[in-house]
Amino acid sequence: MKLNHLNLCVYDLSEAVVFFQNLFDFQLLGQKGDFIAAMTDGHGFSLVLSKLRSDQDEVTTYPKDFHLGFYVETITEVDQFHEKLASVGIASEDEPRMIGIGYTLYFRALGGILFEVTCHTISFDALVDINDYLN
Repeated sequence: MKLNHLNLCVYDLSEAVVFFQNLFDFQLLGQKGDFIAAMTDGHGFSLVLSKLRSDQDEVTTYPKDFHLGFYVETITEVDQFHEKLASVGIASEDEPRMIGIGYTLYFRALGGILFEVTCHTISFDALVDINDYLN
C-alpha cells in the first residue's frame, strides 16, 4: 500500500499554493476556483489544498504537535532553507539545531501550521544497531 495524498485545509488557498511552489518546489496540477488545488512534489507525492469553509463560526486550528516534515540531504540545506525563509519574511521560532538524530528547523506558516525541515545526521539503520547494542 502506498500513501496517495494528503489534504491540507488552509485559510488562504492562493497563499498556500504560492507558498508550496516557492519554498518546497511543488508544481500545481490543477485548481478549482478558490476552493481546492492539487499539487505534486514531482516524486510521487500529491498534496491537495482545500480552503477552510468560511461559514464556520470558530477558528479552526490543527493540534499542537501536528506538522508537515520535509527531509533534505545535508545540514547546509537546512541552513540555506532557514535563510530562504528569512528572505521571504517568514520567521522561525528558533535557529536550526540538533534534535535527536537530526539537524532540524521548525517554523509556522499559513495560519499557524507547524513545518519541519530536517537532515538526519545518523542513519536509521545505525540507530537501530545502536539500540540493539544498548539493550
